[in-house]
Amino acid sequence: MMLETARQQWDDGKRRLDAEGEGTARSRHLWMLVEAVVAELRRRVGQTFTLAELARAYEGSEDWVHEVVLRATPPRPRAGIRDAALVQDAAFAHYARGASDYRP
Repeated sequence: MMLETARQQWDDGKRRLDAEGEGTARSRHLWMLVEAVVAELRRRVGQTFTLAELARAYEGSEDWVHEVVLRATPPRPRAGIRDAALVQDAAFAHYARGASDYRP
């Protein structure tokens, strides 16, 4: 996947997450899931990375993101899975800011 396409998807996920508002039960739940995916990204990608390396990690990440979401929401897994794509893209957008070559 090209980096530009990945960044567009990440930005879209961030916009959708931001559109949920602040301080609502739903937004807090989504942020909890984003944080769980970001923690997994730290483990998988590390602290030092480029955007291209992050884009490579994004390819095929749906499966492990679903697993992280399921683990993070055991009482209501269906609600978490429904939001997995939003959470995935928002988490990658958030993590991308730490890339050595990040430019907004």
